[in-house]
Amino acid sequence: MSKTALLIIDMINDFNFDEGEALAKNTRKIIDPILTLKKNFNEQDMPVIYINDHYNLWQADFEKIMEYCSNEKSEAIIKKIAPEKNQDYFLIKPKHSAFYGTALHTLLQQLKVDTLILSGVAGNICVLFTANDAYMREYNLIIPEDCIASNNDQDNHYALTMMKNVLTAETAPSTQLDL
Repeated sequence: MSKTALLIIDMINDFNFDEGEALAKNTRKIIDPILTLKKNFNEQDMPVIYINDHYNLWQADFEKIMEYCSNEKSEAIIKKIAPEKNQDYFLIKPKHSAFYGTALHTLLQQLKVDTLILSGVAGNICVLFTANDAYMREYNLIIPEDCIASNNDQDNHYALTMMKNVLTAETAPSTQLDL
């Protein structure tokens, strides 16, 4: 029997970079679909794993990272999507891929996960790089088109096309998933 995990990538974000305002705007559109997936996972006792940039804090303490990242652009997003203590897993990553330099693969093996649903930002960078590394590790991939955001729609569409055509990911909207 297949076991699936939901990865929520870089949603605790300060959006303080070039194109950050555009990414924050696009991120607001994906929060509700991600939260719906998360609710379904929690109800079925399936793993939800947040994996996030560390912002040079180098501590897997999501409350510290949330506090550090909170500002006018990010605060509403962070409050809505925040991990839940004692329920969600939380890992930090040093680079773009959720697998690079992290314990993610080991955690997924212990949980006996073979299928990943990827969500978060930026679709054309961190989600794409994570999908590539997951594919190389032979995970089945589901990347709902309404659960990732990039700085612009063209980059997001390109990333989804690559993940579907090259990495054999299912990219249908989250409402079409059978969980």
